[in-house]
Amino acid sequence: MGSFDISFRTPLLTMKNNHPRPTLFWTVIGLLAFGMLAGGTAQLLRAQVNVDGMRHLGYPLYVLPLIGAWKLAGTAVILLPGWQRAKEWAYAGFFFLLTGATASHLASGEGVARALPAFVFACLAVASWWLRPAGRRLPAAPEPTAQAAALGLAAPHGQLQGPAV
Repeated sequence: MGSFDISFRTPLLTMKNNHPRPTLFWTVIGLLAFGMLAGGTAQLLRAQVNVDGMRHLGYPLYVLPLIGAWKLAGTAVILLPGWQRAKEWAYAGFFFLLTGATASHLASGEGVARALPAFVFACLAVASWWLRPAGRRLPAAPEPTAQAAALGLAAPHGQLQGPAV
């Protein structure tokens, strides 16, 4: 079976002369960062609306400052230059947190309207991750050397290698 390309290149995202992709990236990351900073600060300070929400969802209140602190740390990481591996972890953390919040709101019977903000921010996290410039990505993994392949230490690209039997 052939490979499946999900790059979805559109003229809006690939134009070279007007450079809309960096503008779109900074717009999306700005919205994401604002939401994570505002929410993380409110959670860290145990704002009453957050306390009431956590009680309603059935979560222990001690998780509020933990979630708040991680949101603030994740926001700093995605905004600062460098730290590519930490950026991957921060984006993954935002995705898991926000999709979990979406599921929690839906499972508690609150309905789509209450789940929508968390879902929108999860989409912003994915969009920001996808739009990030090359300098904010992990470098591509090098191809295995011929010597490593000859020793059985590396599999051909795209194949998994298990332990020698």
